[in-house]
Order: sequence, then C-alpha cells, then structure tokens
Amino acid sequence: MIFQLVIGGTATGAIYALMAMGFSLLWQTSQTINFAQGEFVAAAAFIMLIFYDSLNLPYVLSLVLTIVVAVGILGIIFRKVVIERLIKTGLLSVICATIAVSIMVRNSLIFYTAESMAFPSIVSKEAIPLLTIRLSPLDVLNIALAALVIMALQLFIRKTKPGKALQAVAQNRDVAEVLGIDVGRMTTLAFAINAVIVTFAAILVAPVYAAKYNMGLALGLRAFYAAIIGGFNQTRGALIGGLLIGYIEVFTIAYVTSQYSEVVILLIVIGVILFKPEGIWGTKEVWSREL
Repeated sequence: MIFQLVIGGTATGAIYALMAMGFSLLWQTSQTINFAQGEFVAAAAFIMLIFYDSLNLPYVLSLVLTIVVAVGILGIIFRKVVIERLIKTGLLSVICATIAVSIMVRNSLIFYTAESMAFPSIVSKEAIPLLTIRLSPLDVLNIALAALVIMALQLFIRKTKPGKALQAVAQNRDVAEVLGIDVGRMTTLAFAINAVIVTFAAILVAPVYAAKYNMGLALGLRAFYAAIIGGFNQTRGALIGGLLIGYIEVFTIAYVTSQYSEVVILLIVIGVILFKPEGIWGTKEVWSREL
C-alpha cells in the first residue's frame, strides 16, 4: 500500500514540480510571479486537443505545434504585452495582472466547452498487476517524462551558453548587463521555456484528470505552494517542493480524507514562511524592480 502511494505521490508531485520550476525560473530572471501558471497548463491542453482531436493531426505533430503556439502566446506575447509593461510599477501590479489573465483564460476556455474533454494518452490507462501492487502506466510515464524534462532543463541551464547567461541574469541582473548579456532577451527566453514546461505539464496531467476549463486553478495553487516550500530562487528547490506536495496529497487522501489535504499543505506552507521564508533550498535575496 505504501509503495503504491509513493509511486502515485511521485507521479503527482512530478507535475507540480514541473510547474513550480516555471514559477522559480520566472522569479529568478524577471522577479515575476505568474498566477496564471495553472490556466496556462489548461490552455496548452486545449490547444493540443484542437490540433489532435479537431484537426486530426498526429500526436507528435500536435505536440510540436502546441509548443510553438504556447511559446508564442503564453511565452513571448505574454511577456511583452503584460509583464514588460507592468514590472517597473512593482510586483503588486504584476500579481494583479496575472490574476486577471488567469480569469480571462479560464473564461475563454469555458466558451470552448464546459465539459470535461478526454485527453489522448500514449500509454494504456489500465493498471497492470505487479506482485502486490497495481502499477499505472500513466504514473510511470509521468515520472519518466517529468524527469526527462527536468534533467533537460538543468543540462540546458548548466551546459549551454544561453543557459549560463540565464544563470548570470538570475544571480545579478546588473552585473550580467555590464558583461554584455542581453537581459531582456534572456528574460524572454525564460518565458518561452516556461511555456514549454506548462505544455509538458498539460500532456502529463490531462490524460489523468481530463481537460477542463477550470483545471488550472488547483494545479496553479499546488505549484505555487511547491515553489514556496522548495524556494522561489532555486529551480532544484521546486523539485523538492513539488514531490513533497504530491506525497502529502496522496497520503492524506489515503489515510485521512481528501478534505484535509489542502489544510495539511497550507500548514506546511505557513510553517515555511514563518521559519524559513526563503524555502527549504532557497537563498535570501534583495528585491529589485528592474526588468
């Protein structure tokens, strides 16, 4: 039973970790908190459905086109139209704007359909008996694909020239600019990477829970909690926070009740804010409004 729950918690937590890494990446490079993160996942899921279900395109082609559209709209345009115009007025303006964007996206999706939409999966949804447990191929796929995306992101940041430039911007924007790094371009790159992250999060979570216009609200909150627990200024901290949220959710539902899972998570979030506000793996930082 415990091993079964650990697998389920890891699969769920991996999705939260992916989204939390997007939170962390945007905070490090632009000191932006995107409260539309969950709705971006829902939007990516519906974009994928349009290509795959409505236009009958192959799965891989639909995924590639979804990434392209997500990078363009949820990444570059979102950064240029919303964030770039408001960040200099302060974080509160950005928070209010991203909350407004989240509501707008949610209401736009309900016009498409208020029904839950079955989402394609590349593996069977039937659990497979294995010794004393029943192993879900979807859980295995979620863990494996999330791990690949996380490792690819870490390799990109640590081993490539643009990735090292992103690190420099995250550590000190002023020094990075003096060194000749185009800070604005790197910030746009961070938003583009976040769009790719939410697309992969969408194809992981939607086959499990189906695609629905309001699916992003709970997802966004869980990812936000994960980023707070792990540390907003460390992408690796998001991994810890996401897995922890996943385990808490699964074990609380199994041994207590689903109604208390949110309470337990919030108690941990409050504890982290009170006693280690920078997060488990985070570091203390000084706020700057420059973009």
